Amino acid sequence: MVKYTKQHARAGLKTKLPKLQVLPNQFKSYKITIAIPEYTSLCPKTGLPDAGTITIEYEPEKYFVELKSLKLYILAYRNLGIFYENAVNRILKDFVKAVKPRWAIVRGAFNPRGGITSVIEAKYGKPRTN
Repeated sequence: MVKYTKQHARAGLKTKLPKLQVLPNQFKSYKITIAIPEYTSLCPKTGLPDAGTITIEYEPEKYFVELKSLKLYILAYRNLGIFYENAVNRILKDFVKAVKPRWAIVRGAFNPRGGITSVIEAKYGKPRTN
């Protein structure tokens, strides 16, 4: 069995990925939900493939994400060794940096591997209560 190292723990966090593009937002006080059911990456410890659905919910302020750039960004994870937790948190960090939403939630619902499923959720800001 491969020993767990600090390199495993940080895997994928600094890898250069395609830039997320944004477009100007024309409206206020609405939510966007994007589902990406074909997310794939590699486990940095075992090299085995991981797959799942990434869901991004957010309230745009000045910008919203351009979907083709998001698709290319997510596709870049395909051959990247990164743990579920790192991937979800990295996606949130990169998304917030590019889009600057009022709030955002990134949820990763990962397919079973070894009889275990995982759901990882990372949040930025707080949704408004109307």
